[in-house]
Amino acid sequence: MKCPFCGNKNNKVVDSRESLEGASIRRRRECLKCKRRFTTYEHVEEMPLMVIKKDGRREPYDRKKISSGLIKAFEKRPISMEKIEEIVENIERQVMRKFDKEVPSQDIGEFVMEKLAKLDEIAYVRFASVYRQFKDVSQFMKELKIILDKQG
Repeated sequence: MKCPFCGNKNNKVVDSRESLEGASIRRRRECLKCKRRFTTYEHVEEMPLMVIKKDGRREPYDRKKISSGLIKAFEKRPISMEKIEEIVENIERQVMRKFDKEVPSQDIGEFVMEKLAKLDEIAYVRFASVYRQFKDVSQFMKELKIILDKQG
């Protein structure tokens, strides 16, 4: 594993932990050259899952897309990167259980929305505004009303 800081390939594993349900292994590593620490994740690679986009195109499933969407939604919110990774793993398990070879992108988006609705309303609205492609304030207000109705 190449050090992301200095590029050296020699490092040692300082700590290894299984994630929830053993779906992946988180490893803390220390570069033997610059002595900086970094984290890597090991995942089981299964048969490639294809995502069916709204326009009918198909592309390989990429967990990084879910992760980057969550990072944007949680920007300046009190959620740790570990929690984000846990959510990504949770969504990935949900997708793998329900779909074999192909999954509509809308289903992935709905899984993300479910998690965000339970965890952080601000992140939920941020994600929803991009995912549902709000065209105007009235659509945004409808989504807020749904949240407020669930609280009351």
